[in-house]
Amino acid sequence: MSTLSLAARNSSTMLRRNLLHARRYPSLTLNLLLTPVMLLLLFVYVFGDAMSAGIGGGADRSAYVSYLVPGLVLMTIGSTTVGTAVSVSNDMTEGIVARFRTMPIHRGSVITGHVIGSVLQSVISVVLVGAVGAAIGFRSTDATALEWLAAFALVALFATALTWIAVGMGLISPNAEAASNNALPLIFLPLISSTFVPIDSMPGWFQPIAEYQPFTPAIETLRGLLLGTEIGHNGWLALVWCLALTVLGYVWAKSVFNRDAK
Repeated sequence: MSTLSLAARNSSTMLRRNLLHARRYPSLTLNLLLTPVMLLLLFVYVFGDAMSAGIGGGADRSAYVSYLVPGLVLMTIGSTTVGTAVSVSNDMTEGIVARFRTMPIHRGSVITGHVIGSVLQSVISVVLVGAVGAAIGFRSTDATALEWLAAFALVALFATALTWIAVGMGLISPNAEAASNNALPLIFLPLISSTFVPIDSMPGWFQPIAEYQPFTPAIETLRGLLLGTEIGHNGWLALVWCLALTVLGYVWAKSVFNRDAK
């Protein structure tokens, strides 16, 4: 069997293993998924009228639903990948990876299975959050099929980028608790982005931080695709961030994983 065929076959096996784990132990994924759903409901039904007035939509929470959902969609990805860091850390500390290394399997398939499984879980989580958003009033009537396809591609690419970073965080963590703590920026960064309020409503000294961190360009691009707002330079920034984080996470995870094998 060629190296490529072996890698594909073993990665598929590891993917099935990770999906079975997620199915048998859904509590972590559900807990992380509930965070953006609860924030969505809280900000729409408790703060919706006031927040809508703040973004120029008048006292109408339906305007704020449209503004909020794209940000919560990407926040969901950050929350879901925290579970990836915990899962990777568990594998590394409980001895199963050491067992895998004694078997004739492709070395990279272990972390590749985690990445693919996490991206699939992120996409499913995004669909669920999007369904909740649609149920409470989110509509994207002007988006074309091509724009929906581009939005899906952005979500998948962003999920891949954050997942590789989460895998690296899991690999360097001595236990599951440390992995969860190390991955907290993936939940914290959306809170200081344009998820909840426009950038220009923030203090002047803070605006560059919020504007150029990874989440804001992706959120503004997703809003532009689904709602027809101006994308501007955010599309290129989102693409650059996704590619840079993917490469960084891949090189980091591969380096740590191979180093631990020595």
